[in-house]
Amino acid sequence: MPPSTAKNLSLIAAIDLGSNSFHMVVAKANQGEIRILERLGEKVQLAAGIDDERQLSEESMQRGLDCLKRFAQLINGMPSGAVRIVGTNALREARNRNEFIHRAEEILGHPVEVISGREEARLIYLGVSHTLADTPGKRLVADIGGGSTEFIIGQRFEPLLRESLQMGCVSFTQRYFKDGKITPARYAQAYTAARLEIMSIEHALHRLKWDEAIGSSGTIRAIGLALKAGGHGNGEVNAEGLAWLKRKLMKLGDVDKIDFEGLKPDRRAIFPAGLAILEAIFDALELQRMDHCEGALREGVLYDLLGRHHHEDVRERTLSSLMDRYHVDLEQAARVERKALSALEQVAKAWDLEDDLYRELLSWAAKVHEVGLDIAHYHYHKHGAYLIEHSDLAGFSREDQQMLALLVRGHRRNIPKDKFAEFGDEGVKLIRLCVLLRFAILFHHIRGTQEMPQPVLTADGNNLDILFPDGWLENNQLTQADFGLEAEWLTRVGIVLSVR
Repeated sequence: MPPSTAKNLSLIAAIDLGSNSFHMVVAKANQGEIRILERLGEKVQLAAGIDDERQLSEESMQRGLDCLKRFAQLINGMPSGAVRIVGTNALREARNRNEFIHRAEEILGHPVEVISGREEARLIYLGVSHTLADTPGKRLVADIGGGSTEFIIGQRFEPLLRESLQMGCVSFTQRYFKDGKITPARYAQAYTAARLEIMSIEHALHRLKWDEAIGSSGTIRAIGLALKAGGHGNGEVNAEGLAWLKRKLMKLGDVDKIDFEGLKPDRRAIFPAGLAILEAIFDALELQRMDHCEGALREGVLYDLLGRHHHEDVRERTLSSLMDRYHVDLEQAARVERKALSALEQVAKAWDLEDDLYRELLSWAAKVHEVGLDIAHYHYHKHGAYLIEHSDLAGFSREDQQMLALLVRGHRRNIPKDKFAEFGDEGVKLIRLCVLLRFAILFHHIRGTQEMPQPVLTADGNNLDILFPDGWLENNQLTQADFGLEAEWLTRVGIVLSVR
């Protein structure tokens, strides 16, 4: 999870680890706007290296890592928090993604986040909306990627609907055009598969309606350029042109014979699959025209990164919405948050928790630790953890949600040590954060605004000492009993708690 502050934000960078291509943009940030200084992109086709058991092949990983070695030179020396790297569908699908992520982080020196399909859709829309004119009407945005296709309907800078479907030009090429042969039967299979995928969302899209359709992927740009070269428009995609291009493709019969003007050679193999998906989109959504936009995921990542540094963090809005939906006691959440952060300040140096990301994570966990109460009181910490891990939370990566869910899961009763261990060395720090969250919750076990003391916390290795004012614990025996039980729970994760 990238920190929210950087020492120097004159330069920011975003890297998009897509299923088909890896892209990087480096930009200069100035008063909330960005000016692109450098763009790099390479066809890696990570999705093509995923086998039937959802394992990334060593060959495909190496293609990606070789590309990242070239990218790394441009971000060398950039501070933590100024670079954001996101992985999309191929890394969502691959079971051995952690191996690739670890090797990528060693090369780049910055954390890699794997984002959900709907989070990818949000970031795509953010990139598109900042690239196009700020018009008042609704937009439909479609982005055909290598492994997934995202659909968004939005107005100005706000997405109203976000969806992600499991169809992409690389995955469909592997399934229907693997040997490069193009036949009407194979094309029809790809088209039908895409129509079946779209069926699940087309009613919701039609219900919202839109004023213009925008395509933001390389596939849509390539098809638009092929149509322009054939005299069917000026770079936009239109229904008549798609029918013409499909007929032309069928006559060729083989991807090696594709030679449309403006089409890069490395895009030929995935062109038929991309065309089948786009034709299915046009038919399902009854489109006549789709314009192309250069802004996409990577630009969206840049603007999202910039927002985090200018106190416009979408993650805060997301959690506020979650708290509202599950009727969280806001006053209690605020009390717990203040006490947890106060405790963190006292032990951050001793427990190696000085990075801003730990403060953010603890703050978020304090806010949402009671979301599960709206489901049931029994095991509500487990209900809350499930909701946080499996909900679509805008602005959060999968790892963000897993860490946040783990803190909520461990905020009472037994701390699942094995789950924390899955985070490796970071798991020790997460346990320490969990201990601080539990302290704040116990401290405010008796809800209310009564005056409370200011205990002093001291940490040393696995030891945590809490010193209350003389005589206070003896006069507040429920709190004393709470901390007595807490000391027993913490011994299970190797923490020695002393309360005086």
